[in-house]
Amino acid sequence: MTVLILTAEQDVTADMVVARLHERGVPMVRLDPADVPGKAVLSADYAHGDFDGYLSVNGHVLSMGGLRSVWVRRPGEPAAHAPEPSAWLTAETRQALFGMLYSASTRWMNHPRRAEQARHKPWQLRVAHSSGFAVPATIITTAPKVAKQFVEQYRDVVVKSASGPPPGEPPVALPTTLVGPGADFTGVAAGPALLQQYIPKRADIRLTGVGTRLFAARKAAVPGQVDGRFGETGHTWETTAVPERIARSVHDYLAFTGLAYAAFDFAEDEDGVWWFLECNQGGQFGFVELESGQPIAEEVALWLSQRRPDPRTSKAR
Repeated sequence: MTVLILTAEQDVTADMVVARLHERGVPMVRLDPADVPGKAVLSADYAHGDFDGYLSVNGHVLSMGGLRSVWVRRPGEPAAHAPEPSAWLTAETRQALFGMLYSASTRWMNHPRRAEQARHKPWQLRVAHSSGFAVPATIITTAPKVAKQFVEQYRDVVVKSASGPPPGEPPVALPTTLVGPGADFTGVAAGPALLQQYIPKRADIRLTGVGTRLFAARKAAVPGQVDGRFGETGHTWETTAVPERIARSVHDYLAFTGLAYAAFDFAEDEDGVWWFLECNQGGQFGFVELESGQPIAEEVALWLSQRRPDPRTSKAR
């Protein structure tokens, strides 16, 4: 039984897990969908009411019947490395590759359908509320008047991207920024703006969920810090305990979203309350593991190594 890792060639975080899989003696194949067609060859057979499929990558042949699990880490765009790439070829290759993988009976970290929905930050906020997290007041609007009223109500507000850093860093991109009532909001009419109540924090929290295991790390903040992901604070990530209430909410969130892996970001205020900021279904964990020593890569490798449930027995449960 083989683990399939879908990621780019240069991915240090994936390298950490690959090393753990090798230590366990677990067969694995690493594939960048950008290399299909080309370096990788696929073939799927749907005949006589049955299905079989094969991937050949660097001389290693993987049968869909021998697929243990799939880790969707940082895959490139299908067919991106083809001699003559095109939107049509990308669409055809995606249909062939993922259609074949969906046809296999396997475990996903994370299933692309689940991952795509989980990327939507507005939906994340709704799920976070229903899971019991403390969530800062937030609006997403294209109405300048609404944005102005929101800032007048909460005074200090953070404006940030709903979709994350844009590719190519276009000049209209706005980094996470603290704004006050005197700001000009006329530009909100040009595109949706996400405004969120600013939480003065004493620390950033990164909580990584792998299956049912939770790993939390804390990094002390500096006064007035807005985005803990950027800039030097003089502090490092250190292991911290997960409050019982937070653990329950995380498990509820993961159960509802169907995610096997997720990286949660929280702001810890002066009262010790963990405020939910976002949940990245494909978030990095290497930087946290290297500083805190938490065995996250080992846990990911363990999850991927587990055999899929037998459908003949799982149906009876």
